[in-house]
Amino acid sequence: SEALPTAYPIFDIGTETIREYVNTVSSARSIVISGPLGVYENKEFLAGTKEVFEAIAASNAFSLVGGGHTVAAVEGLGLANKMGYVSTAGGALIEFLMGEELPGIAALEKAAART
Repeated sequence: SEALPTAYPIFDIGTETIREYVNTVSSARSIVISGPLGVYENKEFLAGTKEVFEAIAASNAFSLVGGGHTVAAVEGLGLANKMGYVSTAGGALIEFLMGEELPGIAALEKAAART
């Protein structure tokens, strides 16, 4: 792996990455958001999350927001009503989208098969 060019901790994505993500979002048809892009709770490190999430909200893509921290960031920015679907499910949502078995769903399916 490449070493970071600074000895200081990094708490947000940089301006070039923001531009690249916003550009990618502009042509996307669907977007899954699973996690803020920086330490959004601190206003000094909100830029990446704010700019990319605003681009997603303004895009024509269907957006799926998952996870408690992600939902908090989207709601804090006033963008929840501009997203396609917002869920506090985080890891389980990603596992579901990947086609992995979810224990709770499997148990319900097994119970339903017995009746």
